[in-house]
Amino acid sequence: MFLTISTTGTPERPATDLGFLLHKHPERAQAFSTSHGTAHVLYPEATAEHCTAALLLEVDPVALVRRGKGKGRGGAPDAALAQYVNDRPYAASSLLAVALAQVFKTALHGVCRALPERAAEPLPLRIEVPVLPARGGAELVRALFGPLGWSTVEAEPVVLDAEFPEWGDSRYVRLVLEGDGLRLADALNQLYVLLPVLDDAKHYWVAPDEVDKLLRAGEGWLAAHPRRELITTRYLSRRRGLAREASERLELLRLAEVDGLDVEDVDNAVDETSDTEERPVPLAEQRRTAILAALRSAGAARVLDLGCGQGQLVQALLKDVRFTEIVGVDVSVRALTVAARRMRLDRMGERQAARVSLVQGSLAYTDKRLTGYDAAVLSEVIEHLDLPRLPALEFAVFGSARPRTVVVTTPNVEYNVRWESLPAGHVRHGDHRFEWTRAEFREWAEGVAGRYGYGVAYAPVGPDDPEVGPPTQMAVFTRTGTEDDEKAKGDRA
Repeated sequence: MFLTISTTGTPERPATDLGFLLHKHPERAQAFSTSHGTAHVLYPEATAEHCTAALLLEVDPVALVRRGKGKGRGGAPDAALAQYVNDRPYAASSLLAVALAQVFKTALHGVCRALPERAAEPLPLRIEVPVLPARGGAELVRALFGPLGWSTVEAEPVVLDAEFPEWGDSRYVRLVLEGDGLRLADALNQLYVLLPVLDDAKHYWVAPDEVDKLLRAGEGWLAAHPRRELITTRYLSRRRGLAREASERLELLRLAEVDGLDVEDVDNAVDETSDTEERPVPLAEQRRTAILAALRSAGAARVLDLGCGQGQLVQALLKDVRFTEIVGVDVSVRALTVAARRMRLDRMGERQAARVSLVQGSLAYTDKRLTGYDAAVLSEVIEHLDLPRLPALEFAVFGSARPRTVVVTTPNVEYNVRWESLPAGHVRHGDHRFEWTRAEFREWAEGVAGRYGYGVAYAPVGPDDPEVGPPTQMAVFTRTGTEDDEKAKGDRA
C-alpha cells in the first residue's frame, strides 16, 4: 500500500523542508520494520520548488495471518486461502495508519526542533492514496475530509475491470487531498483516524486505550465534525461502550471550546466525593462471584467449566492464580470460537495460555478427558437439557468424571414473578426446557448426591426474596466416602 505527501516551496522557503518536518532525509531511502511487514520512506523528487515523500508499506501476508490467527476481512478460519489472498497488501487500511504513526511519530505530534516555525504553520499540501477502501463510497470520503480544511477532495472510484465497464465500480477510490490551510501534523492525524474509518475494519484488538488515541489524534477537529458519531463508531470497531465514552468526552470538548473553558470547568456537575449511589450488579456477575467463592472454599486448583458457552467464567477463573488449570467444555464449536476470541488466546502469554484449554464435547456422554479434576461447574446448563437426557449428564459428571466438588446453578422459577419484563408463564430463555422451584431443585440434588456418593449444600445467588427466594439457586456437591466406595457406586449407577 502506498501514500504520498507533496508540498511546494521557494528558494527562501524550500519544499525540501518537508524532510525536516517528517524527520526523514530526502537523500536517503529508509526502511522500518513493523509487526506486519516493512515500511519504506523515499522521496521520488526533492527540489526547492517541489518535494514529495512516499510511504510504501510491504505487508507480509504470512506474518499477518500468524499474528491475527485468521481474524479480519478475508481471514475466516474456514477460508484458508483467503487468509493469504486478500486486499491487505494493496489497499490503505489500519495497517497503513499504524505504519504512519510509527514512522512519522514526531511529525504527528507537530514537533520539529530544526524548524519549529514551519511545523506550526500551514503548508501547501497534496496527499494521494492510490487505493483506499471506502465503505460508503466516494460520497462518504468527501463527507469526512470535506469539513477539515481541504480546498480539494477528490475521490475517484476505481472500476472493477477496465475491460468490462458494465461491471461497475469497486468499493475502492483514489484519494487526492489538496489545500494550503493545514499544518502537516493536522493532515497526518486526519489520515491516522480516517483511513481505518473508511475501511471500517481494524487488524488489531480495539482496547479501551483506543479512545485516548482517537481523542489525541482528533484534537481540534473531531469534536465539531458533522460525522463525528460515524467516525467514533467505526474507529472503535463498533464497540458501543467505547464509542459512547468517546462521544461523551468529545461533546465535553466541543462545549468547552464553544464557551472558551477548560473541560474540567464544564464537567463539574457531580461532586465525586459525595456520589454514593451504587449501580446494581448484574445477576450474571453475582453468579460468577458466588461460583468463584465456592471453588476457593473447596480448595480447587484444577477446574472444569462444563457448558462454558462464550467463556465468561473461564475468563474470570484465569484472573485468579490459585486456579492452575482451567478447561472449558462446550458442544458448540461456535461458542468456543467466541470464547477464544474473548480471551484473546492467540495473544496470551505462554505461561497464562498453559493454564487454559477449550475442548469440544457433549455433556451427555462420558469423556475420559474430564476425569481427575478438583472441581466442575455446571452454571445455567442443566435447564437446557430435555429432562429424559438429564440422567445421562448426571452419570457423565458425577459417575464418570467424579470431581471432588461440583457446583450447579440454575434459575429459580418462583422468582420469575419479580421480573417485570417476563410475561406470566414464560421461562427466562427460549431454550430452557424447564425451570425448577426451590423444592424441585433440592429434590433433584439430594437424589444425585445419594446415588453417586456426594454431600450437598445450598446457597442463594442474588437478592434472597423472603417470599419467592433468590433469582438463581446454587448447589455445591462434595464427594464423600473412599475411592473404592465411590467406584462401586459409580459402577452400580
